[in-house]
Amino acid sequence: MNPPAGGPDTLYAAESAAQLPFRFDAAVAGVFQDMIARSVPGYGLTLQMLAVAARRFAQPGSSCHDLGCSLAASTLAMRHHVPEGVRIVGIDSSAPMIARAREIVALDAARAPVELLCADILDVEITTSSLVALNFTLQFIPLEARTPLLARISAALLPGGALVLSEKLAFEDPREQELLIELHHEFKAQQGYSALEIARKRNAIENVLVPETLAVHRARLFAAGFSQVTVVLQCLNFVSVLAIR
Repeated sequence: MNPPAGGPDTLYAAESAAQLPFRFDAAVAGVFQDMIARSVPGYGLTLQMLAVAARRFAQPGSSCHDLGCSLAASTLAMRHHVPEGVRIVGIDSSAPMIARAREIVALDAARAPVELLCADILDVEITTSSLVALNFTLQFIPLEARTPLLARISAALLPGGALVLSEKLAFEDPREQELLIELHHEFKAQQGYSALEIARKRNAIENVLVPETLAVHRARLFAAGFSQVTVVLQCLNFVSVLAIR
């Protein structure tokens, strides 16, 4: 049975949405599958790379964590590729997201146990993990809390464990920054978003999603205790990084 697909993302077609900051509320949860697929270039490949990481790094008897799990797409990407004896823990602070994620996971046939928690990932203890997914989540965390969170993740990983970090990037070169923003907007236009929807979404998410450069991410990951940091996927201004404990 296929999971509930949700509705099409027309949130920013409405005039009422123009003045509202972006929030992971019930309205977003209802269209999130469509929103992220049409907004993040290479999103499907991001999930496929996470599945590859699950096959490589998930250890029997350990947990895998999906931090900021939204509708559990990363949870399920790991669930279908972990060995026997692994449990998946998905955590998200949005009650509407977790409620919908539970519906989706309930329809999934894989056997690995899944626990979904509605909680702030800054407050939840992470232990005995062999793989952590932090997909498009860190960018919503306050800047001062990002290094402590990554240090906690690093400390919670078993030897040889890994973190998959996916983020929207900023670029030091202003011309590169502007070009990639323009190309991203063109990508979204090709997915059917109008220029007005694109502009309204950009205004809504400004100062809510705060991207950083790849150099900043690398330095922070090494400072947090990771020994190897490798870019495994980049599409326009979106990147997935594999950080090994």
